[in-house]
Amino acid sequence: MLYTPEILYQDEYLVVAAKPSGLLTIPDRFDTVKQSLQGALAALFPRVWTVHRLDRETSGAILFALDEASHRSLSLQFEKRGVEKIYLALVEGVPLPESGIIDQPIGPHPGKPGQMTILRKGKSALTEYKVQEAFRGYSLVEANIHTGRTHQVRVHLASIGHPLVADPLYGRSEALFLSQIKSRGFKAGKLHEEQPLLHRTALHAWRVAFDHPHTGERVTVEAPLPKDLRAAVNQLRKWRQ
Repeated sequence: MLYTPEILYQDEYLVVAAKPSGLLTIPDRFDTVKQSLQGALAALFPRVWTVHRLDRETSGAILFALDEASHRSLSLQFEKRGVEKIYLALVEGVPLPESGIIDQPIGPHPGKPGQMTILRKGKSALTEYKVQEAFRGYSLVEANIHTGRTHQVRVHLASIGHPLVADPLYGRSEALFLSQIKSRGFKAGKLHEEQPLLHRTALHAWRVAFDHPHTGERVTVEAPLPKDLRAAVNQLRKWRQ
């Protein structure tokens, strides 16, 4: 069954959609069976141009152009760092100080294919972060990326000792369980293995802001936290003390 995308903002020039976790941004050239957000939008609009991408596990706001001129304008804004991209990341621990700037170059890990790392000869990467809400052992962090390096938020926050929750590549686990939050008095069902609250990297593209390619007005679009991240945050609030 074809996926129907959730539209956050739309006019005749562009569309901002809410990408769910697990969905590809663009079609996989090696596996044409897998659905993608671009493919789903192509069923709704005559032409769709990809402006930027989100990793498969990352949810949130993503921008597409609906004509060639808009695509050129928006792509240039990304190139000149005129687009504001703010993510929400659920991380292990609480960063101290609770706000700051991570200015560390990122490049491919020399010994681990597919993984990035802080690398002296890597590409410049700048992330501003701010703790939005602190819990017991975890925190919800805003990450404003001024560059668009692969896995930037994940690498930068891990580099200061606060990897994302359920990030096996840069963190310490593949999932978040209620038993980890409610450490005392938790009992899993006798007949069933405990199911995870969150089973994907806890990263969400929360806000994107850009200059409209035709009016020049600043447009800001936010994507609410999806169900899985909301459930995790609600449990963290409940067992905060």
